[in-house]
Amino acid sequence: MQDTILIIDDEADILSTLEDYFLYNDYRVITAANGREALEKAAGQPSLILLDINMPDIDGLEVCTRIREFVSCPILFLTARTEENDRIRGLGLGGDDYIVKPFSLEELGARVAAHLRRERRKSGSPKVYLDDTLAIDYTKRQLYIKEKEVALAKKEFDIIELLSGYAGQIFSKERIYERIWGYDSDGDSSVVAEHIRRIRVKMAKAGARPYVKTVWGVGYQWVK
Repeated sequence: MQDTILIIDDEADILSTLEDYFLYNDYRVITAANGREALEKAAGQPSLILLDINMPDIDGLEVCTRIREFVSCPILFLTARTEENDRIRGLGLGGDDYIVKPFSLEELGARVAAHLRRERRKSGSPKVYLDDTLAIDYTKRQLYIKEKEVALAKKEFDIIELLSGYAGQIFSKERIYERIWGYDSDGDSSVVAEHIRRIRVKMAKAGARPYVKTVWGVGYQWVK
């Protein structure tokens, strides 16, 4: 089932960029351009809310206060404000995270995915079914194909977690290496190809279709 994200921002270009990004990453997206519209659309009980603080009619802090009366999903503030007291106030009113503009779409996407995984763990359903045959338990770090666990090394699961969390997005092997091994690691990115080869062999033996696609000359992609 798709997660629904409500994006609230009075800047049309930001709203459009975020909508395109999350639609591309297989989320259902609802948008609101002002506080009053946000109050109406939040009644639809989205999975997560991205909320701009600095809006002209009803600011994001007031919106957060009002919707917390009937919405329990994570609320992530988006704002250019950097003052500590604004952050403290926003979190105190019921916000769950604080993203300062300008921000990286990749970082925002990662934070959204992390909050949604946390919500699933709280609901007692940590196993996420990506289709009829494959499921990932991000809490226990386990991969299941046709209800049977596939044994994975730590780095193999790290790669699957990264790619599946950004299904459809292409990652170069250098980018994967930096995210999984770290910028200061002594190795090099060639190790990524070997880990992905092992992942493919294990998944194929378990009867799964190819989920990790090679985009020649560019990198790797998790196929939706």
